[in-house]
Amino acid sequence: MVQRREAVRVEDDFGDWTPITVHLNGEISTRKRTRPYKGAMFAAYPGDIVFSRIDARNGAIGVVPPEIPKAVVTSEFPVFTADAAHLEGEFVRLILRTGSFIEALRQSASGTSGRKRITPDAFRDLRIPLPSPDEQRRIIDAHRAALDRATALERKANETEARAMAAFEAALGLEPPKLLPNRPVFAASFKDLDRWGHEAVLRQVVKDRSTLPSPYPLVQISDVIADLIVGWSPRCLNRPTYDDEWGILKLSAVTSGQFKPSENKALPPMVTPRPGLEVKRGDVLITRGSGKTQFVGAAIFIANEPPPKMMICDLIYRVIFNDASNIDPAFLAAILATTVLRDQIEERRTGAAPMMQKITKSALMSLWLPRPSKREQTDMVAAVTNARTKAADLRRRARETRTQAWTDFEAAVYA
Repeated sequence: MVQRREAVRVEDDFGDWTPITVHLNGEISTRKRTRPYKGAMFAAYPGDIVFSRIDARNGAIGVVPPEIPKAVVTSEFPVFTADAAHLEGEFVRLILRTGSFIEALRQSASGTSGRKRITPDAFRDLRIPLPSPDEQRRIIDAHRAALDRATALERKANETEARAMAAFEAALGLEPPKLLPNRPVFAASFKDLDRWGHEAVLRQVVKDRSTLPSPYPLVQISDVIADLIVGWSPRCLNRPTYDDEWGILKLSAVTSGQFKPSENKALPPMVTPRPGLEVKRGDVLITRGSGKTQFVGAAIFIANEPPPKMMICDLIYRVIFNDASNIDPAFLAAILATTVLRDQIEERRTGAAPMMQKITKSALMSLWLPRPSKREQTDMVAAVTNARTKAADLRRRARETRTQAWTDFEAAVYA
C-alpha cells in the first residue's frame, strides 16, 4: 500500500467534493458540513483505505464506498491505496475488520494514554497475510455465498411474518387500503398538512370512514378494556440493570414488535421504585409516543415471564383488562398492528414531524376494531404466533450463518 497525499483546494464550499468520516464499525459516511476545513485537505476515492489516527485502534478504518466518488479528509485521516495487482478490494475491506489486524493497530499506536495515534508510517509497517489474487477471490466468493444464504434466510423470515399478518387481516375481513387516486389538487387545512403530510391527508379525504370492512361486530377499545395506565420516567443511570436492581424499560423494549427487556435503564439506588408499574406475564404494552410515526401505538403481548423489577416508562401504556373484556390480550396486541388499526392511530396521533409523535389515552380508547368470538381470537393469534416463531428461528439461523462466515474468513486468512 502507498499513501495518497493529493491536496484538495476549494474556496467557500466543497463543490463536488464530499467530506467524510470513519465510524468505529468501519463504515464511511458523509459529514454534515458545508464549509471547507481550515487546515490542509486531502482527496480519497472509491477503494481507498481511510483511517482515523486516534480511533483506528478502536475500529475506525474502512474503504471509501463507490457512492462517494470524490471524498475529502483532513490530515487526521490518512489515505492509502492498495496495489490492485496484489490485493483485491473486497479482500482489503474484510481483512481490515479482522481481530488480528485491529489488535495489530492497537499495538502500533503511540502517544500519551487516551490520545494514542496511528501514524501513516506505523500503518505502512503492519503486516497482513497475502494469498495469491486467485486465492483471495476464492475466499471472498465463499464469504459472499455464506452472506447470501443468511440474507435468503432473513428474507424468508420477513415473508413468513408478512403472509401470516395478511392471513390474519383476511380472516378478520380487513382489506388493505385502496390505491390513492390521481388527485394532485384537493382541499386541506394547513394544520393537517403540518400534522400528516400530503399522502396522509389525501388518504383521509378519499376514505369512507362509516364502517370497517369486517363481518364481525365492531367495538371500540374502551368497550373491551378497563383502562390504560401510563408509566414513569425518573432520572435513571445511563446503563442497563445489574443483578437485583430495578429498571425502567425504554421505548426500544417495545417498538420492534418483540419484548426486549434488556432495553432498560437502571433506577438509581436512592429512588424508590413503583412496584405497581412492574411488567408481568400476560401484559399488553402500547407505546404512547415516539420520534417516529410508525412506532406510535406499537403494541406487544408479553407471553413469557419477564425479568423481575422492570417498570414501564412514561411513553408506554399498560392495558388493564377486566372480567367483561371478552378479548384475548394477544389478539389485541396483534390487531393493533393491522393496516386498518394503524390508519386509525395515524389519524389520531398528535405532534408535528419530525418532533415527538404521541397518541393520547382517549384517542387509543376510541379506536374501532372487529371482535370475533374468544375462541376465534385464540385460533387467529395462534397462527400468527406460530409464524413469528418460525421467523425468529430463521433469523437465528441467519445470525449464526453470518457469524460462521466471518469465522471461516478469518480462519482462511490467518490459519
